[in-house]
Amino acid sequence: MMDMGIPLETEDMADKLAIIEVLQLHSRGLDRLDSTLLQHCYWPEAEVDYGSYKGPAQAFAKLVVEALGGAYELTRHSLGNTLVSLEGSSARCESYVNADHLLPGGGQEMCFAGRYLDLLEKRQGQWRMLHRQVVMDWSRTREVEDERDSDAFLQLAKGSHGDQDPLHEFLNAGGHA
Repeated sequence: MMDMGIPLETEDMADKLAIIEVLQLHSRGLDRLDSTLLQHCYWPEAEVDYGSYKGPAQAFAKLVVEALGGAYELTRHSLGNTLVSLEGSSARCESYVNADHLLPGGGQEMCFAGRYLDLLEKRQGQWRMLHRQVVMDWSRTREVEDERDSDAFLQLAKGSHGDQDPLHEFLNAGGHA
């Protein structure tokens, strides 16, 4: 922490932005049930520790998509307070995560608050994750009033798992997100 508050060199800033993009794309992969995107966020030998699953990240990417798709109508993983510590071609990151999970029928949501502890490595100019550990701070399930089809929100595009989400039409039309 001795370097806290000192402006970064251009290459370090670019590396940190690339790392944050990998972490954010991982969240997109979870929420859109995109196992291919998740797999691309990890190096082939990467490992994850998600509590009940500890093992190869590539296998996890397929399992988590099936689990999330089977248990929830939608999920929304939001990252914040991401701190990146660069160590040459490796980086250690702590990111706060708030993950909201809408249960089938839309009458309940499970809200998870925790942190991701990630080790990333840069190879041939590309950053990917080598290890992820999930730390749970708290979780709660609560009743909600599903307002997606209310008059106030009826005309809005609606999020969904997989390629039915409006994101895919946006990206196919040349959007860059």
